[in-house]
Amino acid sequence: KGGLNLVGEVLRGQGDFVELEHYPRDDVFDRETHSQYYYHAHRGSEVEHGHFHTFLRAAGMPPGAAPVADRASEPWPSGADALSHLVAISMDAWGDPIGLFTTNRWVTDETWYPAREVVRMLGRFRIDHAAPSWPVNRWIGAMLVLFRPQIVTLLRHRDEVVARWQAAHPGQDVYEDRRLDVTSQVAIDVQAQRDAIVAALGEAA
Repeated sequence: KGGLNLVGEVLRGQGDFVELEHYPRDDVFDRETHSQYYYHAHRGSEVEHGHFHTFLRAAGMPPGAAPVADRASEPWPSGADALSHLVAISMDAWGDPIGLFTTNRWVTDETWYPAREVVRMLGRFRIDHAAPSWPVNRWIGAMLVLFRPQIVTLLRHRDEVVARWQAAHPGQDVYEDRRLDVTSQVAIDVQAQRDAIVAALGEAA
């Protein structure tokens, strides 16, 4: 009713919108589920206004979740500070979701978990409070449910891309290679996804 979209809800009261800064400034974090997200933008995109990065921190992860055992050239968050990037949600200038993507480790300074472990984490993401916006918090969680099939595929493809990159660049730390940032991506359409689900349920009935 106030004319704000999902992105506007997150940016409200945050001052000037500065590229690469996190919005809200201190991220959004749920102390019970240990889910986290923030919104920001990069330079040079003609289609994307910005994107939401979603994470799950160590205390919210499923039992037995373990990062890859690769020898890292840079320190990774570990122990209670470990966190995993789940997926990023691209938004257009009108505040509508237009894509999903995954990133290399250096982009989000995460702990690198294999796709099979990150898939186990997806259902645990939930922001169950009203700051900075109850609708946005609920919406992000719902997006991870609605597009779970695509996210699972993206995560598995992410691992394949990283493995191929490492094989092509032996002797280098693939997780810190600035030439590899986005590791998998897909365009999305919320209405088309909903229609496909309704059609599938109808066929199964």
